[in-house]
Amino acid sequence: MNNSKLTISAYYRLGILERILRVIRHRGAHVVTMDMQVLENNMLGMNITVQSERAITLVANQLQKLIDVTDVQVESLSQA
Repeated sequence: MNNSKLTISAYYRLGILERILRVIRHRGAHVVTMDMQVLENNMLGMNITVQSERAITLVANQLQKLIDVTDVQVESLSQA
């Protein structure tokens, strides 16, 4: 399995965490670690490490389509 780090910026709105995690799960990835904090101007910053056998770009592209998500960055980590 491949490990990847997703850095996500989004508007802090009701249900955004659930929607992000649902996209990750539906695309076949598993959350390994998650760090989340509310930033200035009611924004949410998240760092999520995921494991997946599929290409992580599938997850990133779907996350980018969520209305409250403003930015998604992907960093490949070592393979597990």
